[in-house]
Amino acid sequence: MRFGAAVLRSYEEPFAVEEVMLGSGPAGGEILVRIAGCGMCRTDLAVRRSAGRSPLPAVLGHEGAGVVVETGGPDTGLSPGDHVVLSFDSCGHCRSCLGAAPAYCDRFAALNLFGGRTENAARFTDAAGGALAPRWFGQSSFAEYAMVPARNAVRVDASLPLELLGPLGCGFLTGAGAVFNSFGAGPGDTVAVFGAGAVGLAAVMAATAAGAFTVAVDRHPERLAQAEKFGAVPLDAASADLPGRVQRLTDGGARYALDTTGSGGLINDALRALRPTGHLGLVARLHTALPLEPGTLDRGRRISHICEGDAVPGLLIPRLTELWQAGLFPFDQLIRTYPLADIDEAERDCEAGRVVKPVLIPEHRT
Repeated sequence: MRFGAAVLRSYEEPFAVEEVMLGSGPAGGEILVRIAGCGMCRTDLAVRRSAGRSPLPAVLGHEGAGVVVETGGPDTGLSPGDHVVLSFDSCGHCRSCLGAAPAYCDRFAALNLFGGRTENAARFTDAAGGALAPRWFGQSSFAEYAMVPARNAVRVDASLPLELLGPLGCGFLTGAGAVFNSFGAGPGDTVAVFGAGAVGLAAVMAATAAGAFTVAVDRHPERLAQAEKFGAVPLDAASADLPGRVQRLTDGGARYALDTTGSGGLINDALRALRPTGHLGLVARLHTALPLEPGTLDRGRRISHICEGDAVPGLLIPRLTELWQAGLFPFDQLIRTYPLADIDEAERDCEAGRVVKPVLIPEHRT
């Protein structure tokens, strides 16, 4: 089959929306999904800075949602017509996957970031028959269709706004999962969120829904205004004695802090803002060494990296949609939609901070 997709052919050049081809239907354990919408995540854009580790040309996109068109057999557990949200890929066989920790799959980097599944890879080509990189995050959903391992897909209620649900598979899942899973935050807890982008604002919404007192730190007034609307006390990142201000707001220090910025200075501030035995989670990838200032890990404070919100997508995504239906996780307020053909505009707006979460809508010629 032939369909439209946004292809990245160079780390420096814009995306090109062009025709691509799938040479065969779903193999065992796979599903073909007609994409209704796909979120743009900063991980997609980081491919440009991957120093060649993420192969090109490629169709990116890993926050897809759509309708199942065809399945590779009854073992998928899905049927044509099912509405699904697509999440990250995992092998399903390693110790982490079997232990309900698929984000720590032994093959996570290979499957999602640096090549994807190689099975049947040759069937995915451009219109001239030139090879495209295997599936990005098991999806490659900047496209009208995606061939996906059924393991990556989570069935959702058909009454939900399907075109907006894709970011629940990664960005929003990461922020909310950090609060619900990694921290286990609940009523009476205190949470400080550093960076009020898509992941940080999802964490704010989740912390509010969990009944925790939340502080949001950012340098952009409009992002702080959004965080305040979602229940957080806003705090400018440039404030004098930032750790002290967080400690005063949280009666001696936050029990949990989440850094989404990757800034060494803010990470040290976040550690100093914790109460004794507090936990700081990092979700942004660090690109330089992280110097920790003396005293930041005293009194039982700890720091850890959190991948994909420690989530089992099949459990967390339904929880998030239920919270949305109850008015407690209004993620749709962070989304701006763009036609897939306007992917370069969406990228510029995302990089400039003019939009929290772009979602690309394929036009579907047929």
